[in-house]
Amino acid sequence: MADMPGIGAKAPGFNLERDGGGKAKLADFKGRKLVLYFYPKDDTSGCTTEAKDFSALAKDFEKAGAVVVGVSPDPAKKHDRFKAKHDLAVMLLSDESTAMLEAWGVWKEKSMYGRKYMGVERTTFLIDGKGIVRQIWPKVKVAGHAQAVLEAARILS
Repeated sequence: MADMPGIGAKAPGFNLERDGGGKAKLADFKGRKLVLYFYPKDDTSGCTTEAKDFSALAKDFEKAGAVVVGVSPDPAKKHDRFKAKHDLAVMLLSDESTAMLEAWGVWKEKSMYGRKYMGVERTTFLIDGKGIVRQIWPKVKVAGHAQAVLEAARILS
């Protein structure tokens, strides 16, 4: 498993299926700030709240010159249903193979009720228009998170 890229590191590339069909890759966001948030699973309480919070601020992120993209191991078709059900305004990418999740260092061993399993550690990265990681929020607590990321995106030149 790869370590998480640090602040000042070049963002690892990706080319993943996205909601609504098609693919998205890191190069698509060149020249724009990218908020890349990793979350465990569509339609769970924390992940739904996080997606709705980012969606509620989507226009503010756009004004700050940033695009918000969520990534989970769920299939793209599940992302489509998730977006429609909750009227989400953020792009969602599917990493069923977990290759990108591993490259970004967010695919971790977790434990619940004494059972160990592999899963996504909720993490957000702010990447500048040149593809450099400028800020990282590891082990995200959802409450107030989207607003904190927006403030950071506003001050990143």
